Amino acid sequence: MFLATSNPARRLLLLNYRGQVRPEELRDGRADLKTLLAGLPAGFHLLVDLSGLEAMHPDCAAELGRIMDLLDQSGVGLVVRVIPKPDKDIGFNILTIFHYQHRPQIITCESMAEAALRLSL
Repeated sequence: MFLATSNPARRLLLLNYRGQVRPEELRDGRADLKTLLAGLPAGFHLLVDLSGLEAMHPDCAAELGRIMDLLDQSGVGLVVRVIPKPDKDIGFNILTIFHYQHRPQIITCESMAEAALRLSL
């Protein structure tokens, strides 16, 4: 499952990856993501939660790249990733090099509690 939600008052976008994630879920979620991004100012913060991720289909890489391109074009300023286990990092660092041309600050945390502190939530 892929879920995107936002809190415009906090300038925050949350991307949540849970269970088994397939490329069509990311493709379908991109339209919702565009709507959410329209309500956020440049410099917004992104929280990516991989704590409930079980597996991601290898074909998701292209869709993740498109999502990162969209986030970059929308002016993401800070990316906080919750990756509780290093084996759950499915190549985000590599994709970041190619898809975040504006080089937002990237922070990786082991828990949502740590991420909340980093985001001053």
